[in-house]
Amino acid sequence: MTALRRLIVLRHAKSARPPDMADFDRPLTGRGRRDASAAGRWLRDARYTPDLVICSTAVRARETWELAAEHLETQPPVQHEDRVYDADLHTLLAVVRETPASVDTLLLAGHNPGVQELVLSLAAEALGDALKRTREKFPTSAIAVLTWHGDWSELAPGAALLTDMAVPRGT
Repeated sequence: MTALRRLIVLRHAKSARPPDMADFDRPLTGRGRRDASAAGRWLRDARYTPDLVICSTAVRARETWELAAEHLETQPPVQHEDRVYDADLHTLLAVVRETPASVDTLLLAGHNPGVQELVLSLAAEALGDALKRTREKFPTSAIAVLTWHGDWSELAPGAALLTDMAVPRGT
């Protein structure tokens, strides 16, 4: 039997838009920092601990993952990947397909619209209303969890089940 794989897709939390600042360098807002922490608590409480994290190199994505990771019981290795910043569906799928076979659960931290398109492309079916909610909106700090059996290198559109979709918010 082929291995059960899990892909967790995390959109960065709410970011600031300071004038005269490059998009890549935008930091999280106060709300974004609280929501990123809430995302980490949600991952911990749902028992979704990744074996590997692939994170966009943009400031807001790195800050989101760093704040979320503080709430996990174990700290997975993180690869900061330039290709995830401003990536389209095809680039994100290529990055995910490069995941080592030893990884069962991968977390990808990135940006819209690419991460939403990736989730919608991969999900053939969903539990509950997760697919409907993902189609409607994939807001900042949203998390989608997809599962399937197979090798990362063979992951294809329509191959996964969307098992969860959450939008953790901090207080």
